[in-house]
Amino acid sequence: MALTLMYITNNPAIAEIAQTAGVDRIWVDMEYIGKDERQGGLDTVKSSHTIADIKKLRPVVTTSELMVRVNPIHEASDRYLGTEEEVEQTIAAGADVIMLPMFRTKADVARFLQAVNGRAKTVLLFETAEAVENVDDILSLPGIDEVHIGLNDLHLAYKMKFMFELLCEGTVQSLCEKFKARGIKYGFGGIARVGLGMLPAEYIITEHYRLGSEAAILSRGFCDANRVEDPQTVRDIFNEGVRNIRLKEAEVSALTQKQYEENLEIIREKVGRIVAGR
Repeated sequence: MALTLMYITNNPAIAEIAQTAGVDRIWVDMEYIGKDERQGGLDTVKSSHTIADIKKLRPVVTTSELMVRVNPIHEASDRYLGTEEEVEQTIAAGADVIMLPMFRTKADVARFLQAVNGRAKTVLLFETAEAVENVDDILSLPGIDEVHIGLNDLHLAYKMKFMFELLCEGTVQSLCEKFKARGIKYGFGGIARVGLGMLPAEYIITEHYRLGSEAAILSRGFCDANRVEDPQTVRDIFNEGVRNIRLKEAEVSALTQKQYEENLEIIREKVGRIVAGR
């Protein structure tokens, strides 16, 4: 099992670099409805991508998949398209995979799945407390291809101080067990480069393998391409960074259950220190 690595960009040059380095999914992020209200004042990624960005990337993204995060379920207004029309235009522009964020109920997900109607892969982003509470009902729906646990918004929903607290108190493990029982591919959170990050990526990669997770986002801690002006530097970061992740995956895939549990204890200790300092 190799993690499906995903990177958010609407820049064709960066998309080509990421794809060539071995990133599996190039991610156009059109979600903006309600995001400022939820994450206002926090140092989080807030994109402003559009349907035009999907069309711009489609000719470039040839060996990776092109994934689009649409807005949460919503009605049409004078400011934006409703969910059904947004999904329709996303598919027409060439999306291979469509992700639904911030859903809360089975009805939300059913509406999304009906709009997609099998024309693209579907990914559900579990990031609300209500979605976690309704997980069994939601997973009973046909047409869910993959799920991802959004640690950023979910930890805010639970009023935690640090998103990786969710690894320590059992929420992520409980959800992963439910996804696994349904035979649905699942992933969680994001990773920086190996050796970097508040909680270094190697510990998170090991936890992915312990939990059977198959997907992770490459975070700004991996490469914030908006702040690196030299394209060759970006290319070097991606080539080395993806290679090091794959090497670490090969290493941790051979660990014993005892070693996985020891890694989780290290995560708990490191997360505890981070939270205590906030």
